[in-house]
Amino acid sequence: MQTSEIEYSIDGVTYIGHLAVPDGDDPRPGVLVCHEAPGLTHHARGRADRIAEEFGYVAFALDYWGGGTTLPADILWPTFEKLRSDKALTRVRAKAGLDVLLAQPRVDHSRVASIGYCFGGTMSLELGRAGVPLKAMVGFHSGLQNSDPADAANITGSVLVCIGVDDPGIPPAQRLEFEESMNAGGVDWQMILYSQTEHSFTNKDADRPGFRYQPRTDERSWRAMADFFREKLG
Repeated sequence: MQTSEIEYSIDGVTYIGHLAVPDGDDPRPGVLVCHEAPGLTHHARGRADRIAEEFGYVAFALDYWGGGTTLPADILWPTFEKLRSDKALTRVRAKAGLDVLLAQPRVDHSRVASIGYCFGGTMSLELGRAGVPLKAMVGFHSGLQNSDPADAANITGSVLVCIGVDDPGIPPAQRLEFEESMNAGGVDWQMILYSQTEHSFTNKDADRPGFRYQPRTDERSWRAMADFFREKLG
């Protein structure tokens, strides 16, 4: 496996993502990885590397804040709220990262997926809601809210979301609204709920009330994604 950092630009701002490519020269599926709200860290980079190593796919962990790092704590939440409330901006930043992935010569454009963690999971879903022709979208502890539920009808691929039942940011009502929008849009979707699981259950650094790593759920959800990818990407 080879890894590299790739710079790209959105409206004059430099973003730096992480690319992982398996050995060889044959076409492979491509997976876009969207990081958690604080920024691009070893967590999303490590997930991209693991996808390349375990599945033999090309993986690109995008950067949606710029600079390829995390945001300072004093500006994180105001900046995050601005992005979360702007569907169009969210899609622009997701699509810019996807374009970097699609520009890689090893990527088979007929077998492309997106995954994401926390707001990155929401971002992954927004690509599908924007009509981007992805084969699969996966969200781990991802927000399920959708400002325009009718956009679900634009999703052409399949969806998997992995959610902790004790996640304070994803209450049962939000799960039900997601279910209703997916069904109304005719989407092929799955939601897996995990007991004794809070937000950020995939991140080993998460350790505070409501945001806590859960190793059992981390591995179970990864295996669920692996099965999903075998079905959808081969």
